[in-house]
Amino acid sequence: MSRATVVVGLSGGVDSSAAAALLLDAGYECIGVTMRHLPAEAANSCCSLEAVVDARRVAKKLGIPHYLVDVEDAFRHAVIEPFEDAYVRGVTPNPCAMCNRHIKFGSLWDWARDRGADYIATGHYARIREGEDGLELWRGAAREKDQSYILYTLTPDDLRHVLFPIGHLQKPVVRDLVEARGLATARKPDSQELCFVPKNDYRGYLRQHRPDSVQEGRIVDSGGRELGRHQGIAFHTVGQRRGLGIQAPVPLYVLGVNPEDNEVVVGPREEGLAMGFTVTDVAGPDAPPGIFSGSVQVRSHGHDRPACWVPTEQGAEVRFEAPEWGVTPGQVAVLYEGERLRAGGRITRDIRRA
Repeated sequence: MSRATVVVGLSGGVDSSAAAALLLDAGYECIGVTMRHLPAEAANSCCSLEAVVDARRVAKKLGIPHYLVDVEDAFRHAVIEPFEDAYVRGVTPNPCAMCNRHIKFGSLWDWARDRGADYIATGHYARIREGEDGLELWRGAAREKDQSYILYTLTPDDLRHVLFPIGHLQKPVVRDLVEARGLATARKPDSQELCFVPKNDYRGYLRQHRPDSVQEGRIVDSGGRELGRHQGIAFHTVGQRRGLGIQAPVPLYVLGVNPEDNEVVVGPREEGLAMGFTVTDVAGPDAPPGIFSGSVQVRSHGHDRPACWVPTEQGAEVRFEAPEWGVTPGQVAVLYEGERLRAGGRITRDIRRA
């Protein structure tokens, strides 16, 4: 009987290295693939020349073939351009979620399927479990490393050909496993950067690549009173406190932006508390067909909060049990049932306290 073949996305980091090692130990035939999102000289972390070299060294040490696959055009169209456009429109994008949807679990699977592979695998901290009605997506066992939030677009079809070999492990165990195999990535630090934004300076990136984002306008309070001037709504996001250039007796935060009037709205923190919000582009392994009480997470490293999810024609409306801070249009909101991920969507507007 032939072994199942898995194409492993090798980023040149410790997590994907561990995923490949564990799959080999489990008896799979593995093929390592590193996706080239950008020219090496223009990339950070996962797409840099160093990352490609590290991925190739890992594959050689493990004795598996390694391929470098060019996805630059797809990445620009599906990730970079929507990222730039969102900021110019005054919303805050989540490019990692879109990269997962279109590149890591889109382009990678297309490449793997065309070559007869049975599965693709990545080093994400998430778990796939068999439920009563089929496969389910769960949080990673290491809650502080859980990455299910940015995987919400995975469909039941995707779950049938995706593997998350390290989802049940804690990070120190993963590092020890990689070190025990003699892989060069064992003590490599985790990447915290957007691969196409140097030094995570998205404002500098926009000034260079989207000069149309620089449009001076008013900074106003919730009553419309001008408090200062801004250089562009693209440079401000909900919850921001620093960099406003405003003197005030109390701390002021960005409460929202008004693209129609090119205004940034600021106020004290309590004015930014939301009772709920609306989402569009709902996706996920098992979106509830009706009203559902669960918990909702609105930031990648935030906590989930008790909330009611109500499907609508446009997507869904979410109502918190208690007011929540930091609901940001353009960001992702994800619905959980305990540790199980049900669905998610893109936040379109918040619903403030009356």
